[in-house]
Order: sequence, then structure tokens, then C-alpha cells
Amino acid sequence: MRPLCLILGLFAAAVAAQPGSESGGRDEADRLYADRANIANARRAADLWSAALGRNAHDVEAAWKLARADYWLGGHAPDPERRQFLESGVNAGKAAVASAPNRPEGHFWLAANMGAIAESYGVRAGLKYRKLIKEELDTVLRLDAAFMRGSADRALGRWYFKVPTLLGGNRKLAEEHLRASLKYDPTSTVSHVFLAELLVADRRDADARAELQSALAAPFDPEWDPENQEYKQKARALLATLRR
Repeated sequence: MRPLCLILGLFAAAVAAQPGSESGGRDEADRLYADRANIANARRAADLWSAALGRNAHDVEAAWKLARADYWLGGHAPDPERRQFLESGVNAGKAAVASAPNRPEGHFWLAANMGAIAESYGVRAGLKYRKLIKEELDTVLRLDAAFMRGSADRALGRWYFKVPTLLGGNRKLAEEHLRASLKYDPTSTVSHVFLAELLVADRRDADARAELQSALAAPFDPEWDPENQEYKQKARALLATLRR
């Protein structure tokens, strides 16, 4: 895990010394993140966005893209590093929200990082972030319901499914939000898999099979290929259990 303050200082100084390097650094970070399945490239992209944010604490693009990269690393880096990346992603998301509260990106990636912590690190983390996650996702819906192909509805569907009923979970609302997300992107691999998992939990196996088959049939999407590949693999594994 990078020591944030050291990297911000050293890297910012090196990049600032190069004429025209800021825009080139942004392009390089985007290129590296596009190859995020290679964890080394995802790390390098995160470091570039960290440097940009160090130069300018109000750089909204650097902030939300760092939060997005940290979310990916929080799910794919070696286990001992994952929570540190997610906590960094929370901080970057907060920075994006503080600089541009009326843009959806910061709110969404802040919620995503908090959600990953809540889902992966026990009851205390879940209780800490439960309400805040929903508030951020509700804000995305208010600002731009179509943002990133209905991702706020998708995440809220997951929230209502995963949160215990006594704390606000609701299977009916979970399904409504997941189906709403599919209106923005009918071929979303992730939404179909999330909906299938909900349907399996409700013992609606036939409906779940249909969703999993839709996930597997979803077309190639170069922007989200690493995520789609992972969720297609999950769809195959879950479909195999339903065929037994």
C-alpha cells in the first residue's frame, strides 16, 4: 500500500517539473485503468490520480477516479491491502463530493467504497456505513438517475437485499430497484446476476435461471470488460447449482 503523503509529495514534484505533463498524466492514468485487470496498472493509475489530487485538492475528476480505482483495488489487491484501498477510496469520494456536491460521480464511488467495507468487514463496519451508503445512492438518484446506466438503482437493489430487514432491508424494494436499473441497461451483466441472487434467495429458481442466462448472453462491453468477465463467471457458477 502506498504511503499516501510520501507519494503525493514525491510524485507531484516529479510530474510538475515536466511541461505539459498534467494532461499527459491524465491520459496515461485512463489508459492504465482501462487495463485494471493487471493490478500493477491499476495501482499506477491510482498513484497518478493521487498525485493530481495532491497538486489540487479540488480536482474533482482526479478525486472520483481515484475513488473508483481504489474500489477496484479494494476487491482485487492482496487481502492485507484491500481495506486500506477502500478507506482511501472513501476519502477520495468525500473529496469529490466536497468539491462538486451536485455531480453524481463522487457520491456514487463514495457509496461503493463504503459498501465494500460494510459487506466485507463485519457487523461494526456494516452498522457504521449502512445509513450513509443509502444517503449517497439516493443523492445519485436525485441528481441523475441514469448515471452510469442506472448504477444507483443497481446498488440500492443490492443494499435492500443485503441489509437485514430490521435495519431497513426489503426484498420487494430490492427487486424494484434492480429491475429499474435494467431499464437503463437491459444487458447489464451485473444487474442480471444481482437480480438472480435475489430470486434464488426467494426460491424463484426458474426466474433466476432466466436472469443468469441473460447475463451470459450479454454482449461484449469494452468499458466494463473486467467486471463483466467476473460476473459472467459468477453467473455460470450459480447456474450450475440451479441445474442440480
